[in-house]
Amino acid sequence: MEIKVSLAESFVNANREQFDAFEELLLFYNKKFNLTAITEHEEVFYKHFVDSVAGADLFPEHARVAEVGSGAGFPSIPLMIVRRDLQFLLIESTGKKCEFLRTAVRELDLAACVLQMRAEEAARGMFREDRDVCCARAVARLNTLSEYCLPLVKQGGKMIAYKGAREELKEAENAIRLLGGGEAKTYHYELPKGYGARSLVEIKKIRRTPLQYPRGNGKEVTSPIV
Repeated sequence: MEIKVSLAESFVNANREQFDAFEELLLFYNKKFNLTAITEHEEVFYKHFVDSVAGADLFPEHARVAEVGSGAGFPSIPLMIVRRDLQFLLIESTGKKCEFLRTAVRELDLAACVLQMRAEEAARGMFREDRDVCCARAVARLNTLSEYCLPLVKQGGKMIAYKGAREELKEAENAIRLLGGGEAKTYHYELPKGYGARSLVEIKKIRRTPLQYPRGNGKEVTSPIV
């Protein structure tokens, strides 16, 4: 499937009232909570909004989605603005970021629940293999990210990772296999006006994740599966 960035840009423009309201909230709370280093209007538009919406067609209709490390709400909030059929569980461990996310969800009338918890804790509890999709943007390298995300996805679902231009799939192949992942596809695209190369990695969940994963206690980062 081709990622049509021009279509993503048109989706953002078609919902400018809500995106403008979100940008206003983002910049206001950024002064208190340091949510993002990107604050100039055009950069926010392309690097945050258009980039988030670029993957919209990868999400099945009416999908129940978990987002790991929601932070300032990318890609989840732009996705919910243009895809009102999606329902999100926003998993974020930092209290101040959760406060911002709850405010944005309420003010923009979005179908989302904010969970203040570490992703590995959520995946070992009631949300294990509970979601159609798990997504994340700018959280960790793909082998670590797979251990956070795939345990949250039910068999037959998928993981979607928003990445930069770097190719990380090769080093993550063993982790994906061990965690129940199957076929992986990478979609490359360029943001307009020279704002950089991006990629989306889509990984199907074909088997249940073994009970020992995620390992917790920071091992996903300090000792990633190789």
